[in-house]
Amino acid sequence: MTTAYWCVFVAMLLPIVWAGAAKAGAKAFDNARPRDYLARLDGWRQRANWAQANSYESFPAFAAGVIIAHLAGAAQPTIDMLALGYVLARILYGIFYIADRPTLRSLVWVASLGCIVGLFVSAS
Repeated sequence: MTTAYWCVFVAMLLPIVWAGAAKAGAKAFDNARPRDYLARLDGWRQRANWAQANSYESFPAFAAGVIIAHLAGAAQPTIDMLALGYVLARILYGIFYIADRPTLRSLVWVASLGCIVGLFVSAS
């Protein structure tokens, strides 16, 4: 597997990391009704849940970009660099979201989007 494909795998797991952060150590967590619990969160746990949701939203475009770039025969080092950039940006995104740093969060969100756009452009 290429580095970029491994990045797809890591990106697939990131929402689970943020969901785990939202639920970690929670005394009122009810695994029978996890969505009810998540809907009642506030503070950093709520932001972790929002990071989870946004990670799920961003993932399909990233995975498609990597696959399309591969299929189109884009340069592998370019695909790998953009995929690594995306994963790094998404990790920072979750950290900044949980830490309540909205400006930094938005900047790395734009960076991750730029990596996705770059994957599609590299495929042309």
